[in-house]
Amino acid sequence: MPAKLPSDVATALLAWYDRNARDLPWRSAPGDAAPDPYRVWLSEIMLQQTTVATVRPRFQEFVARWPDVESLARADDAALMSAWAGLGYYARARNLIACARAVVAAGGRFPETEEGLRALPGVGAYTAAAIAAIAFGARAIVVDANVARVVARLFAIAEPLPGAMAAIRTATDSITPDKRAGDFAQAMMDLGSAVCTPRSPRCLLCPLAASCRAAAGGNPEEYPRKLAKAAKPQRHGTIFWAEREGRVLLVRRPPRGLLGGMRALPTGAWSAAPPGLADPPLQADWYLLGDRVTHVFTHFRLDLALAVGQAREHSNHGEWWPIADIESAGLPTVFAKAAAAIRRAACDTGE
Repeated sequence: MPAKLPSDVATALLAWYDRNARDLPWRSAPGDAAPDPYRVWLSEIMLQQTTVATVRPRFQEFVARWPDVESLARADDAALMSAWAGLGYYARARNLIACARAVVAAGGRFPETEEGLRALPGVGAYTAAAIAAIAFGARAIVVDANVARVVARLFAIAEPLPGAMAAIRTATDSITPDKRAGDFAQAMMDLGSAVCTPRSPRCLLCPLAASCRAAAGGNPEEYPRKLAKAAKPQRHGTIFWAEREGRVLLVRRPPRGLLGGMRALPTGAWSAAPPGLADPPLQADWYLLGDRVTHVFTHFRLDLALAVGQAREHSNHGEWWPIADIESAGLPTVFAKAAAAIRRAACDTGE
């Protein structure tokens, strides 16, 4: 276990947070009463693998449409999936509505303990700790990427990630206060976002600089140490844009799996080699555009050819969406990029 830092670390950080806390729509002001657990939970689910800048406007759209857990539990699944488009990691959206329904079925109140929260769909160890601390004031050990970076530098933890996470969690526990644990967790997040940044940390502005071992060693950017990443596998596929009377064919992806339940453009299989025009969704005069779309998922890179055709038959296995209104279809990012590229190509050729 890393040696303890001075006992006033939390005091110094909370004093800094009282002056510098970010104004975020899901937060209470420092020291105020705990915020609405629904808003804390919703923000934490949205913020998984997504930036605050992206989440802020989307969060406000969500709470305007579904202001509480009861209204979200009543939401249509397809409407929720469409509203989630662009936030990525779409299993979160499926778990979101499942969790809302579970909370309502249990009486409409979120559990106040980490154990109870972890029993909810889509709520893992980090999210349960964050909700318990921020929404209910419980002393919980909250470690996201920002917190991990701050703590790795404070204690100069030399073991590379992800193996260092146990030591980082133990070190975080040693400086987490019994009171204002939620403010402390958010202060650590804000410090990592604004001061203890991945590159060029602003150590002269850091309230913890006097206690930071990495800063004392003059090498804060060396922490946290990371193992070299393996190259992501490359996959290939084809997106099919089938037009008919000013409309384009959209389908629903299977409810389970990548982008599950989302409205999308049809694709063939994603494979190790480019499939060309294999597996089209219907009969059409298909041709491939010169443009391609690339997208990086968590575990692989995807390169997509773009096939365009005038449909020669009707399809009952999807919906014909007005091309002029394609932005309202709620397509996931990869398909939205493909639609934009195809429409640009059509404008360039005057079609």
